[in-house]
Amino acid sequence: QVQLVESGGGLVQAGGSLRLSCAASGRTFSNYAMGWFRQAPGKEREFVAAISWSGGTTKYADSVKGRFTISRDNAKSTVYLQMNSLKVEDTAVYYCAARGGVALYIDANKYNYWGQGTQVTVSS
Repeated sequence: QVQLVESGGGLVQAGGSLRLSCAASGRTFSNYAMGWFRQAPGKEREFVAAISWSGGTTKYADSVKGRFTISRDNAKSTVYLQMNSLKVEDTAVYYCAARGGVALYIDANKYNYWGQGTQVTVSS
């Protein structure tokens, strides 16, 4: 079992930045690929970014490529999402997720463990 706790959400103006953190506990963090997803009101949960167990491979949704950066610190059992140049359409609840193994997935159904989410609101 893996427990995930997100933090770092909040209210920011368009063009601003936020850094989300997701702290993991319960199992060896470095055994898991990690992902960030988001869900806006009335919309389905969508993939944002993913990172391999080593941090050597990353994937991004086209909508955030060049603005968001995913990273991880295995010594701290934490994954981060640095969000720059935020847009109003980035407003959503952001979730981190974990999946054992080496492959990266953009499909939320492939992830086994989820955090409770953190709200990000970008104002115009």
